[in-house]
Amino acid sequence: MNRSLVFVGVILFILTFFSGCSSNINNSITFKNLASGDVYINFRGGLITVPAGQTSSITEIPNGTYDYSTTYTVPAGASSSSTVGNTSGTLVIKAGTKILFVYSSTLQSGAYVLSITISNSDNQGSSSLTGP
Repeated sequence: MNRSLVFVGVILFILTFFSGCSSNINNSITFKNLASGDVYINFRGGLITVPAGQTSSITEIPNGTYDYSTTYTVPAGASSSSTVGNTSGTLVIKAGTKILFVYSSTLQSGAYVLSITISNSDNQGSSSLTGP
């Protein structure tokens, strides 16, 4: 009787201990496009399309270092275009990393300017996010 109680107690302890470990990867990147044209992000061998005024997210990204690059459409009527911010670079993803890309634009005197800002939940040291 005592052995069976000890055995059940050990099994319950093991189940309780391991149930606290999560196998989910909670790393994510969100792309919020406030610009007037569509934005395209080349990331992990795929193309992510974010239409104007929309948001797209990627979840469950494994830890690692990943390159990204951004292209965009220029609205009709623009005579030139340029960017402000990192259109390409490297992201370092660690456990629990959340990254937000925000794209916005201006159109003045026919010049379309796409601005990119990036925020990262991790330490903003040089090893978390780099640009060209």
